[in-house]
Amino acid sequence: MKILKRVSQLLVVICFSVSSHGGAYEDFFRAIELDDSRTVSRLLQRGFDPNTPDPQGQVGLFLALRGGSAQVVQVLLAHPELKADAANTTEETPLMMAALRGELEPARRLLERGASLERPGWTPLHYAASGPNPALVKLLLDRGSPIDARSPNGTTPLMMAARYGAEESAALLLERGADVGLRNQLDLAAADFARAVGREALARRLDGLIRR
Repeated sequence: MKILKRVSQLLVVICFSVSSHGGAYEDFFRAIELDDSRTVSRLLQRGFDPNTPDPQGQVGLFLALRGGSAQVVQVLLAHPELKADAANTTEETPLMMAALRGELEPARRLLERGASLERPGWTPLHYAASGPNPALVKLLLDRGSPIDARSPNGTTPLMMAARYGAEESAALLLERGADVGLRNQLDLAAADFARAVGREALARRLDGLIRR
């Protein structure tokens, strides 16, 4: 009887633990969405893993950066067990999202924690070049990011800046020596990317550099 009682007690503890963890899991991601840094801090202090992915494979810091949850971003970046290069199912990292969102300070802190500049396929510089903040492009270039990195289809950061990012980012990449003559697998150069969205002055400048 004592053994059965002990087993019963253990089962209660195990069930309570699983239930608590499940609740913490839901609370963690809800708090990120709401930018509820107090709840995130409390869960982390109780031992919740800051690198836990959600059902779609997105880690908390990536989600916080994507959703603009600035207070949660600060809490997660301060955690000693945070993995700076924790990637989602499509190999995107928090640094990539910080670059795309133009979040300079989080990007700096991720680099200080060892976030990688060189990744297979798309790189943080591609994302920075697509974003609104040329300072992110400068930061990554200053830290040694490969300027002509090629995506899986051969697209370069300059091409991304020419179509999606700030024109100042394209100018900065050109100043730093980006190869304006490179073409992707669709035989498109940076000038073609600019022309596709009506950036005719930029397209003419890029075309002119190819002819030199």
